[in-house]
Amino acid sequence: MALGAAEDNVRAADLVTAKAAMSRLRLAGFTSVRMTSNWRPGLVAPTAGELQVLRNVEAAARLSGVKLYISVYHPGSATTPLDPAAQAEFAQYAAAIARALPSFDDVIVGNEPNLNRFWLPQFAPDGSNASAPAYLQLLGRTYDALKAVDPGLRVWGGALAPRGSDRPEGTRPTSSPTAFLRALGIAYRGSGRTLPVMDGLAFHPYPDNSSQSPDFRHPLSTTIGLADYDKLVALLAEAFDGTAQQGSSLPILYDEFGIESIVPEGKKSLYTGTEPTTTRPVDERQQAAAYDLGVRLAFCQPTVAGILFFHSEDERALASWQSGVYYADATPKASFWAVKDSLDRARGGSIARCDSIALDVRLTNLRFPGPREFLTGKRDIRFRCTYDCSWELVATRTTTGAVAARVRGHGRYGRPLVASLKGRNLGRAPLRLSLTVVHPVNPGVPFTRASGELRPA
Repeated sequence: MALGAAEDNVRAADLVTAKAAMSRLRLAGFTSVRMTSNWRPGLVAPTAGELQVLRNVEAAARLSGVKLYISVYHPGSATTPLDPAAQAEFAQYAAAIARALPSFDDVIVGNEPNLNRFWLPQFAPDGSNASAPAYLQLLGRTYDALKAVDPGLRVWGGALAPRGSDRPEGTRPTSSPTAFLRALGIAYRGSGRTLPVMDGLAFHPYPDNSSQSPDFRHPLSTTIGLADYDKLVALLAEAFDGTAQQGSSLPILYDEFGIESIVPEGKKSLYTGTEPTTTRPVDERQQAAAYDLGVRLAFCQPTVAGILFFHSEDERALASWQSGVYYADATPKASFWAVKDSLDRARGGSIARCDSIALDVRLTNLRFPGPREFLTGKRDIRFRCTYDCSWELVATRTTTGAVAARVRGHGRYGRPLVASLKGRNLGRAPLRLSLTVVHPVNPGVPFTRASGELRPA
């Protein structure tokens, strides 16, 4: 499961700046980042300056051990690629990035095409949905162009906003994700296409405001939040099941999810403008709790491939997003350590108990004492677990099968762990040590490794 941030602060004209931003992101516990590249009419490849920025991000991510997602989209509805020529340019632009930068193997096509901010028209003159069929054409062309570069590259479609009005006559014409996905499915089924158009769905499950709990459901509306996973999967099934395009089993990437926090008095000089009244930001403790709950929900949703916070660092304009775990001056908020721990528990598989998950822990770097070491009193067994683990070390007499000693403990994934028999009276008879690990929250099959025969004295 990808755990990261949607963060363009990593975009930089020089590698040093890009690496510094990537290091801050990694320090906060994020191991994935989504960054953007804007196509504009007339472009069929990134400019030299843009390509250098992307190369810097690529190098910084490699040096920091961070997985990259790149979102390719046009900067606003005035540049919506509607006609075949514009869509062909867009597809060539995305393919040129993939060709120049092979490590960019996850490409998100477009951004919130169900909103008038990024796509117009949303509706046809008769009031029917126009954005979904037009976006499908762009997605299909871009999918084909990217797969021609690298068939193994993952193409993410959608990047949908969580709500919309579905009112063609409105002053802000927008489409709900419910209506958009239905229209997308109808357009796909009517297109005659025999290939998929995406390998996964990107989605932005923001709450209605930052004070709303991420587990708030919308059973009677067309809005889709984090807790509406079943609704989202049902819509994908309705749209695509039975076609060449995956539907109910389609991987889902939550590539934007943000909770804004209140700017404290001592940091207000860093920010500009006025906070919109609709945002309803929370204190930093509540921000950390909301992010923890968001990760717990996503962790238990079977087809979810990852969740990316929007952002890791605050934007300076209060009209924008103060949803990072760093302030605008890159100093950590009070939520920083709690969020980092949530991400760590998610990677270890312990952030939530899920009915659909059973994790099989394995041992790595396991070292039992050798016969001579054991004979001279060395009693430490060193190891690591591939997930969080509960472990049990048992010393059994090889002659009788009787248990001479038993030690239990718990450990975090990937950390150096030690099970010790120091101070235990093991007698003189030969022993065999066995170390068993199992996941403490989502247990799969216990895993055991044993030593050879050892003599205490």
